[in-house]
Amino acid sequence: MILSTENILFIGSIIFFVAIVAGKVSNRFGTPMLLLFLLVGMLFGTDGLGIEFDNFASAQFIGMIALSVILFSGGMDTDFKEIKPVMKEGLVLSTVGVLLTAAFTGLFIYFVGGALGKHVALPVALLTAAVMSSTDSASVFAILRAKKQGLKHNLRPLLELESGSNDPMAYILTILLIQIVSGSGAEASAGQVALTFLKQMGIGALAGWLLGLGAIEVINRLNIGNKSLYSILLLSVIFFISSFTNMIEGNGFLAVYIAGIVMGNQRLSYKHSLRTFFDGITWLVQIVMFLMLGLLVNPHELVDIALLGVLVGVFMIVIARPLAVHLSLLPLGSKLPRNARHYISWVGLRGAAPILFATYPKLAGLDPNNTIFNLVFFITIFSLVVQGTTVSSMANVMGVSDKSPQEGFDIDLPDEVRAALTEVEITSNASVGKTLKEITLPPKTLVMMIRRDGHYIIPNGQTEIHKGDRLLLISEEEAHDPQRPIKHRGHIARFESVKSFIESVSHKGHHHKDEHSAEESKSEE
Repeated sequence: MILSTENILFIGSIIFFVAIVAGKVSNRFGTPMLLLFLLVGMLFGTDGLGIEFDNFASAQFIGMIALSVILFSGGMDTDFKEIKPVMKEGLVLSTVGVLLTAAFTGLFIYFVGGALGKHVALPVALLTAAVMSSTDSASVFAILRAKKQGLKHNLRPLLELESGSNDPMAYILTILLIQIVSGSGAEASAGQVALTFLKQMGIGALAGWLLGLGAIEVINRLNIGNKSLYSILLLSVIFFISSFTNMIEGNGFLAVYIAGIVMGNQRLSYKHSLRTFFDGITWLVQIVMFLMLGLLVNPHELVDIALLGVLVGVFMIVIARPLAVHLSLLPLGSKLPRNARHYISWVGLRGAAPILFATYPKLAGLDPNNTIFNLVFFITIFSLVVQGTTVSSMANVMGVSDKSPQEGFDIDLPDEVRAALTEVEITSNASVGKTLKEITLPPKTLVMMIRRDGHYIIPNGQTEIHKGDRLLLISEEEAHDPQRPIKHRGHIARFESVKSFIESVSHKGHHHKDEHSAEESKSEE
């Protein structure tokens, strides 16, 4: 069956439904949802139910759009304060780590391919390795967040930063090696390659930062009236940043990721609703991309490269990735313990991005028999099965697992409300059994809601406090930084009272800041 304008919606709706139901079932068995989407695509493809889809150009175009949205959404959900302590490690892993992974894997493919009678020229072997040298942002974001895996040593923000920022490096290596293999870049010197890399990364980073700041000003100053249109406006901003950065010879993937970080960590009109929209649209484009790539492959062709695929997959997981991680972090004198580095090595998930990059050699005429594409596809499935299903168990084995934060309150204040929300978990026995009226709250602070055993309670003065309750406090013009009091008159006493209250009932509290208050506080300091 060939996809056409007459049946694409009908077939597409069935595939989507089956994929989502399969994804729900996968949670019970610990299987990554994105792997199920790939397998559903294969099930409906040529070797399955017979849907014929072999348009690599369309797949590449749709994949580029999807990856831009995924990277922006991942950046927007990234708290800069969390990634700041691991910034240097993340950036080194996303550049030097990718380069070392490509080099080690390329040499392995060259020698092992020859030993198996599948001789591959060294430049082609390096190109194949470069295509799959980056960890996949869609897979890492989805698996870590879906499993709600708590990790020690700031590993979660580090892994998300690496996966969000290493696609540009893999992309640049892929394009440069395509030019070398095809002959158009055979005379390029090491200096020219380095200059191209620096230009791509430098322009991409600067464009993402500047355009992100510019987009904030535009969105905050516009008064559209219909807040639903802000989501469409931000979507257009993403595509503009990506395409404009590519036009000025920067890296569009890096630009949208940095723009997402910039916009996610600044005051932005309707930020909560925008995040909700992008959570949905990100899952949509991920499903589309994985299903489409599943349709693109012919499973019977994977048999011929299965042995090489297993060997390369094992080598990448056991040798190439760990070597790249440990060697790239060694010069930094990083304080990450050895078990943390081992876990970083393990969560080197491959996914849609490597498969997407594998379409570039195909469209450049360097992969007429789909060998590179099929090998990358096989290793992606191998990675998702072996690594993706063991994210939590390996965290326990390696001693980096941390207690996952309990689900709290998904509430955001309107921009015009100058107040702050604070979540407090009751862990101290001193407060247990008391009613709210018996607890002295800080001035101008109220308990809005209590979460207990998965249920939400609207409290009053007679509501009794239980151990493990999560209280949602609202305070007028609360300090935006729990470690630093606001210095102008009247705020220090209230801030200290809130801090003292948190310490008296809980060992830790989570603060939701109100950006308007934060900016005003900074200006008044």
